Amino acid sequence: MQIAYAEQATPVVTSNAVPNIKFETEVIDYGTIEKGADQERTFKFMNSGYAPLILTAVNSSCGCLVAKWASEPIAPGKSASVIAHYDTNRVGCFEKTLTVVSNDPERPTIVLKIKGEVVESK
Repeated sequence: MQIAYAEQATPVVTSNAVPNIKFETEVIDYGTIEKGADQERTFKFMNSGYAPLILTAVNSSCGCLVAKWASEPIAPGKSASVIAHYDTNRVGCFEKTLTVVSNDPERPTIVLKIKGEVVESK
């Protein structure tokens, strides 16, 4: 007599209920601007996923670049922004970065760049 035992399958749980951050652009070129000119630029993004998106940090590459961002979760299908504030009182070419950290499992960190040249006022 032979006894056969069926193997019990372990259920596989998959979920598409994750956030997904999509920036309109990841590079902003200030171009050539005068010393003391408008300092803010906006990186707009959308949560194109199916769960709330949470930005846990936005880190600057130097003290001359400061960022503001939404601290509350961004619902699926909603938009928000990271505002970059560069100190344009420093003359010369610049290229700086902001590192955005979120709960997006595909892109948990994204590096945003600003660049341009500050010239003396006329």
